[in-house]
Amino acid sequence: MECLRGLSHLFVTMFLTGFGGFIVVPVITDVTMAAICPGQDQCSLAIYLSGFQQVMGGVGSVLMTPLIGNLSDRFGRKALLTLPLTVSVIPQVILAYSRATKFFYAYYVVKILAAMAGEGCLHCLALAYVADKVPDGKRASAFGILAGVGSAAFVGGTLAARFLSTALTFQVAAVSSMIALVYMRIFLKESVPCDSMTQPLLKEAQEACTEQGEEDSSRRTAGTFKKLPSLGDLICLLKCSPTFSQAGVVLFFNSLADGGLMAVWLYYLKARFQFDKNQFADLMMITGVGATLAQLFFMPFLVPLIGEVKLLSTGLLISCINLFIYSISWEAWVPYALASCSVFAVFVRPSICSIASKQVGSSEQGMVQGCLSGISSVANIVAPLIFSPLTALFLSEDAPFYFPGFSLMCLGLALMIAFFQSLMIRAAPPIAGGKISCNRSTDTLV
Repeated sequence: MECLRGLSHLFVTMFLTGFGGFIVVPVITDVTMAAICPGQDQCSLAIYLSGFQQVMGGVGSVLMTPLIGNLSDRFGRKALLTLPLTVSVIPQVILAYSRATKFFYAYYVVKILAAMAGEGCLHCLALAYVADKVPDGKRASAFGILAGVGSAAFVGGTLAARFLSTALTFQVAAVSSMIALVYMRIFLKESVPCDSMTQPLLKEAQEACTEQGEEDSSRRTAGTFKKLPSLGDLICLLKCSPTFSQAGVVLFFNSLADGGLMAVWLYYLKARFQFDKNQFADLMMITGVGATLAQLFFMPFLVPLIGEVKLLSTGLLISCINLFIYSISWEAWVPYALASCSVFAVFVRPSICSIASKQVGSSEQGMVQGCLSGISSVANIVAPLIFSPLTALFLSEDAPFYFPGFSLMCLGLALMIAFFQSLMIRAAPPIAGGKISCNRSTDTLV
């Protein structure tokens, strides 16, 4: 409990920024449709634009998250957290001002740039911060609690969106994101020991190290950026640990399903059952409440009982079955009935992150979480390229056969692959300390 109390400021920061991000999710589909295809329930252009936005965000994340994660190992988590929190505010401010077509397109462009610069980095840095503070044996539960905080923000955001007007929704989102940034800068304490930092990026971090008497000026040299992660480093990391590589494969297919669902789910519901903002919010709130309870209360109990690997497989199996049933939804009540089952999906990502974090030393947590985020981002690039056109085709009158949920069934197949791969994971013992490194000539641990 002591280590969790040390994470309280991180949890508050993640809740505020998550609230600001999630509150706009039930609204943005209607805003997009109104700006691009007013008066229509089905619009292929809106699906393609949303998919392209997700692809570009994934491209940026692939490039940025390993870099930011590695830099946070050297310069501290707090300094690097400032970037994603800052860029998340700008798109919300634009739509808070106006939702007219020209402002929507301005939002669209800025949102893509913001996603490329820092969207994937926030989660990566938060996980690394938790890994810094929590010992190996309690890390899976702590990751679950962090995810639970995100789910609580999801519930709060969707509940607020249910009762706020569209204009006020974006204004509240912008204010919440700004508060998160200010709160983090004032209250969050650095988690990386000063003697592990090559050079604090921000002035206050440098002063803190000086006060602790741990500043080493000889290490702050111009060569700091010479050891940034390359693609070869990431490939080497995957080769070094079979457990890590297996977790990476599971994460890729799980993220492929999540990314595809994110790109098409709301548009599918709108075209199939004519859902609107309020129904989106109701459905998300049911899912969010279940996810919050599962992550905050059930996961800390289940991890010691059955372990991360079995919990991972269970979450993937139930999520797979859930998507198969979703794809053949025959009435509008079916998505509501399935919402409670979808909470098992929330066990997947914390379990993978915990399994991977135990394969490296304490000074490489940022690099590893950045690598995982990079893998997830690659899947988020691929998913819209496949599933956005597929969904648009099967929701149109030109579908080769009548099956509106065909793309959802394909997403279920991706989860099935992830499930079978998860059965082959045999978690290796945690690294006792220090670093894990790879000799590229032999691909062995040294």
